[in-house]
Amino acid sequence: MSVAGAELHYRALERLYASAPVNSLFASRLEILDEGVSRINFDVTPTIYHAAGAAHGTIYFKMLDDAAFYAANSLATDRFLLTTSFNLHFTKPVREGRVVAEGRWISGRKRVFVAEARLVDVEGEEIGRGTGTFMRSRIALSGLPGYSADAR
Repeated sequence: MSVAGAELHYRALERLYASAPVNSLFASRLEILDEGVSRINFDVTPTIYHAAGAAHGTIYFKMLDDAAFYAANSLATDRFLLTTSFNLHFTKPVREGRVVAEGRWISGRKRVFVAEARLVDVEGEEIGRGTGTFMRSRIALSGLPGYSADAR
């Protein structure tokens, strides 16, 4: 794929992320930085706390899965990938502030992709890490309204 074609694909994936209804629940923004590399910036606020006053594990999973997923899907220009498994490790609770999910593709390009992600808090400390396996679906990216250039 040409550099220009890759950039168009990355921007379309960013629009796809922004168009997902679930993402209206979180103050987050996806960036595809390069082939196999993604970053999601998001804010942890008290609205996502568990009973003990820190971010609930669902936010860890969501942001780790999304970062790894989009890192992997940056290599698949034709089909939407599906998460088939995801393993995560919580290393530190986070209470409030900006968190960055950094995704990186590890292996696979045909049917199955493996990618990892890590969460880093405002102090630069890792607070979580995960690895996912993703496979091509039958869903064409071009058929998804958020992926098209017209969905802004």
